[in-house]
Amino acid sequence: MKKMVASIAIVTLFMLTTSQVYAAKTITPQGKLKPPGEVFTPGEWFLGSTPPNLDASKPPIVFVQGKNGSSTSWYEETEYHGVNDMYTKAYESGYQTVFVQLHDAAGEGSASQFDNGELLASMLADISGHFQGKKLNIVAHSKGGPDTQAALIHYGAHPYVGRVITLGSPHHGSHLADLAYSWWAGWLGTLLGQKDDGTYSLQIGEMAHFRSLTDHHSNATKNKYYTVSGTNKGPSLSALWMGGQYLSSEGENDGLVNDWSTRLPYGTHLFNDTSLDHDKIRMGSAVFSRIEPYLRTSSVAGVTTGDIKSSDAYMSKQVSSYVHGGQWQGNAPYKQYFHVDEQLKNIQIWTTTKDDKVKLISPTGKKYQSYVSSSQSAEIFNGAAAHSFTGVISEAGRWQVELTSSKKDNAYVMNVTHGGGNNLELKMNSLLSNNPVAFSLQSNNNIQSITMNTTLVDKKGNKVVAPLNVQNTSQKGSIGQFTTKLSSGVYNMTIDIKGKTLQGEPYERTVIRSFYVQ
Repeated sequence: MKKMVASIAIVTLFMLTTSQVYAAKTITPQGKLKPPGEVFTPGEWFLGSTPPNLDASKPPIVFVQGKNGSSTSWYEETEYHGVNDMYTKAYESGYQTVFVQLHDAAGEGSASQFDNGELLASMLADISGHFQGKKLNIVAHSKGGPDTQAALIHYGAHPYVGRVITLGSPHHGSHLADLAYSWWAGWLGTLLGQKDDGTYSLQIGEMAHFRSLTDHHSNATKNKYYTVSGTNKGPSLSALWMGGQYLSSEGENDGLVNDWSTRLPYGTHLFNDTSLDHDKIRMGSAVFSRIEPYLRTSSVAGVTTGDIKSSDAYMSKQVSSYVHGGQWQGNAPYKQYFHVDEQLKNIQIWTTTKDDKVKLISPTGKKYQSYVSSSQSAEIFNGAAAHSFTGVISEAGRWQVELTSSKKDNAYVMNVTHGGGNNLELKMNSLLSNNPVAFSLQSNNNIQSITMNTTLVDKKGNKVVAPLNVQNTSQKGSIGQFTTKLSSGVYNMTIDIKGKTLQGEPYERTVIRSFYVQ
């Protein structure tokens, strides 16, 4: 039986009492508890210390971390907010805690929810056995939510668990994952080593497929789900903040996940907190007191299937971004241009290293140097340098971006967000049947004309030949439909839109969307 019960081993070897075990705990410099005997081998689990005020009526809590994470996500340093005291809070409240290591703990990239779910299911069976069949409750952060659902629903671990609380989980995916697999950002993802199964699985289209397999499954309502979301984008100019700016056109978000993506149709949404970003939402001091009342029992009474929402509801949006990127050689400055037709809202650029220099030059010659932050523990574009700009004065016209680097091989992706009223409205379903209507675009009276160039990419990043017929349904609207049959699977589609406004200004927008063909 695969398990690690370090606290029992300590008692056996040193003949310590419970209070002595507590006294021997490893304490971080900030005074937060650290569980003993941690291991980092995928498939292993270990106990937190048994609190002296253990309440045997409370179910043990199993903590499941997010993408690229390990057990340390719950008791060591967060990216922006200091040491996570989640384990400390649970310990002080009399809970037995359990920590698991999924495939991501090996530090070799992230796994899909199905791979992590299968591994987690085997651990949950062992953990339940350790507690003589007592039901467990789970607290999961970010992708740990879909990983947990895969374990309970698809790999049959639901009998071992009562309740699940997910914190900022992308149950419907993240558009940042779509960006990572897009035509323009693919080079950056490849150089960073971030085009892995975990990122792939978080694309909107892939998660729409996961939801179609999961939400109507007979095991879907055998556990009770609670969800929590945040809508703070993180510290200003941080890598998390930059991700939040990109996601802003999709609605409120926590820097990585949009609020609408955190909800489950058969779950209870406990709260949305405007002070919580994707990093802070897993901290004990920020959320434990508010989720703790739902952890005192493992009862699943009152769970009903409810109405399963269509993914269509999440695919109507204003197209306000222009995206460009690719590979560039660092032996000479690289220049890229973009046009602002009305108002420049913000601009973000990701490059391979912090040593890359990025300069922004306005149409009237004003120069802006980027502020650089790293994202060493980011769930998407992990290790990239995030470049942002402060004090930029919006000007209509032709802007220039200049990149320089001491490295030979580099890649970048740039996102320009436009303000004002010259945006398009996109409607698109993320789960399609064959010969599908891919999208519809509706422009407004400020747009004189547009042309579209569509690039379709498969899992390996290769272009897919799939002729697209664009039919104008009105003076200001069009529908795009593939004219050839697409094989089943996920596709990442980039639509480059160019045209002119009524004022004669060049018009540039980009649509990046993944979809699943059934």
